[in-house]
Amino acid sequence: MTEGLEAVTTTMMGLALDAASLRQQAIAANIANSETAGYVPVGVTFDAQMAEMQRLLDGGRGQLDAGALEAMQPRLQPVTDMAGVPTKIMLDVEVANLAQNAVQYQALVKGLSKHYAILSSAVNDGKK
Repeated sequence: MTEGLEAVTTTMMGLALDAASLRQQAIAANIANSETAGYVPVGVTFDAQMAEMQRLLDGGRGQLDAGALEAMQPRLQPVTDMAGVPTKIMLDVEVANLAQNAVQYQALVKGLSKHYAILSSAVNDGKK
């Protein structure tokens, strides 16, 4: 049971870090190409995938394990409105998103570090 929980936690944190890294790249590309004619802004689909996973779990129709999580991968996708027209890039929003993503990334790294510290403590205290 513990091995399963450990695998899920580590996999989930790794995926969230991958998504934050990809999101940073997407935001940077959007900022760099804000004045480029014909550029279609991009975003990351990971949050929608996680919401769907949560919906399935809340409905009791699925279970969360490392294998199910590994099938989820953050992906870039064009950002369009309801009509399929690319949205206009607003630099102030993109810069705010960049700052928010940086804070989220730092929180994830700190959380993963604490997770490994707990595991290390459990292993080292077990040797005493």
